[in-house]
Amino acid sequence: QVQVVESGGGLVQAGGSLRLSCAASGSTFSFNYMGWYRQAPGKQRELVAAITSGISTNYADSVKGRFTMSRTNARNTVYLQMNSLKPEDTAVYYCNVRIGIGNYWGQGTQVTVSS
Repeated sequence: QVQVVESGGGLVQAGGSLRLSCAASGSTFSFNYMGWYRQAPGKQRELVAAITSGISTNYADSVKGRFTMSRTNARNTVYLQMNSLKPEDTAVYYCNVRIGIGNYWGQGTQVTVSS
């Protein structure tokens, strides 16, 4: 059974940095999609960044140049380095992994950016 666990959230001042981690386990094969999403209070969940087939990385326009997503060689752990954080980045951040028709979510980690 696939499990997805995020870590690394917390409280930071505007302009600061945080690094989120997402570890996926329970699959013999590499995940073909690993992504970070976020959901702020009263808003829909939105894509932040994603790596597809371990090749291409896509970012939301709102985080380009500030956030960097990376993946380990083992291809089962991804990171989201978040720099120059803004109060509008405050949200619960979720990791999403996909393999075949399976679509799995972590429990989320809270990121709060104070002004």
